[in-house]
Amino acid sequence: MSQKQTTVVKVYSKDYCPYCVRAKQLLKHKGVEFTEYQVDQDQEKYREMLEKSNGSRTVPQIFIGDIHVGGSDDLFALHRQDKLDALLFT
Repeated sequence: MSQKQTTVVKVYSKDYCPYCVRAKQLLKHKGVEFTEYQVDQDQEKYREMLEKSNGSRTVPQIFIGDIHVGGSDDLFALHRQDKLDALLFT
């Protein structure tokens, strides 16, 4: 039985950010569709990221549905703990 993505995933990132690349690679490897916002090119999205992440300025900032996952290390920690799929799939 294949898993179906059930939640919207948003990634706030910047160009030339190795942590952003790493996080996006994990999501792509899992077959997850996500919307990426380049906050270094869109000040409105940067302000949105700050508001949604309670002022976190580092990238990436990752959201799965209404859940603020955090950054790349946080995403990989969920993956290692086998908790990521539960957030993404049914």
